[in-house]
Amino acid sequence: MRFTDSRSGVPFAKDPAVVQFGGVWWLYYSTRLPNGRLVMGIARGTDGDQWEQVGELLPAAEHEANGLCAPGAVVREGRVHLFYQTYGNGPRDAICHAVSADGLRFERDASNPIFRPTGAWNNGRAIDADVIAWRDRWWLHFSSRDPSGQIQLGGVASAPLAADFSRDCWTQAKDAPTLRPELPWERRCIEAPALCVHDDRLFLFYAGAYNNEPQQIGCAVSDDGLSFTRLSDQPLLANGPAGSWNESESGHPFVMTEDTGRTWLYFQGNCTKGRDWYLSRVELVWRDGRPQLASDQGLNAGGAKLRAAGEP
Repeated sequence: MRFTDSRSGVPFAKDPAVVQFGGVWWLYYSTRLPNGRLVMGIARGTDGDQWEQVGELLPAAEHEANGLCAPGAVVREGRVHLFYQTYGNGPRDAICHAVSADGLRFERDASNPIFRPTGAWNNGRAIDADVIAWRDRWWLHFSSRDPSGQIQLGGVASAPLAADFSRDCWTQAKDAPTLRPELPWERRCIEAPALCVHDDRLFLFYAGAYNNEPQQIGCAVSDDGLSFTRLSDQPLLANGPAGSWNESESGHPFVMTEDTGRTWLYFQGNCTKGRDWYLSRVELVWRDGRPQLASDQGLNAGGAKLRAAGEP
């Protein structure tokens, strides 16, 4: 199962976020323009498996001038909310917010950027946001770096359920990382938090290691939204074997639960050390309160029919 966007002349689709809205599946992702600038692509489909590229979100403010990418998406009260990052500003990169009534055309939040972290544990950078409602709060998980700018870390902010997602709503919920790289396969990087609630517990899927080291996907669980325990010392979704399409990595997860209750793990991968990028998905099933890959259960893990935008 592969999707990509070839408008730049090179297959390039990263950082997926998927929602069902208005009877349609929507895929938001990072891509490149012919000039090399990172922007957000928008694709539409009917089954979460086959996609048609239908739009894009381009830089429209000074803080977005170098690019924007890595969307997180949530449907709330009949609108799609995107949480995306600025790009190319180093420690000044931050989380922004935009909203749409149709899934395609977005209006920026006037208070953008809406969030950057504070505290001695980080360098002020915020990227890779994902947002979920759980219990009595909205939770915004993000990635930052240590003060040296070398180690990627997880962080968390929260807001009341009635919040409008603007800048003044968010409070940094922990003055320390939620996760930091500790396992050998995580190397120097924990990034791309992807949130899912199951049995009133908050599951955080994350990418370990920087791109193509290889990056792989792990999972941790929390009972308070602040402290997380890894489910295993091994990746939940590893990079593929030699010769496979995702030999170089399986990274940057996003978890969505469709209207039928099935749960999907979307992710990025390639076999060229980053010369091109594709998106795919696998189905997750729950056993004894823990997520597993449906393919590990001998089940159908979803189709292999994603059509690449700009490709036959």
